[in-house]
Amino acid sequence: MNSYAALLRGIGPSNPQMTNDKLRAVFTGLGFTDVASVVSSGNIVFRCADTDVPALEDHIQEALNAELGIPGGTIVRSREDLRALLDSDPFPGLTHGRSTYLIATFFKAPEAPAEIPDFDDPLARVVGVDRTARAVLAVVDNSVGKTPDFMAWLEKQYGKDITTRTWLTVQRVVKKMG
Repeated sequence: MNSYAALLRGIGPSNPQMTNDKLRAVFTGLGFTDVASVVSSGNIVFRCADTDVPALEDHIQEALNAELGIPGGTIVRSREDLRALLDSDPFPGLTHGRSTYLIATFFKAPEAPAEIPDFDDPLARVVGVDRTARAVLAVVDNSVGKTPDFMAWLEKQYGKDITTRTWLTVQRVVKKMG
């Protein structure tokens, strides 16, 4: 069995159709095992025999749409890919906190962009691209009370087939995967 994390885009935990118990029920109904949620923003870990990740993403998205009316945004990563991302230590010496957000933006596309254009705001900076995890890694400075609109900028550059997680959430997801 393979261990995966589904990173769902656009999940609003206050929406009664998007609660963790309903999300988990869809995954269980698909025959996946060891289904668990991580925080309440659309992170589901599970195990299954499937190895075709794009087909798995489509299968999950179809079920989420049919059963809960969730229109789109399923990105799946293996435990191995996420573990390797954590082990690469892309934020050396930095700690995720209230004033400094460490974030990973995951791409559904078969490849992440090789280079990211400069974001014209000194409060956010790209520190790297992880090709295996298909993720852009960035640091967002929230210390001055103004949050840069980095995620909206990424969406404008690359479309809606992306989703962003804090580094702390990525760590929690991998821990939950075992």
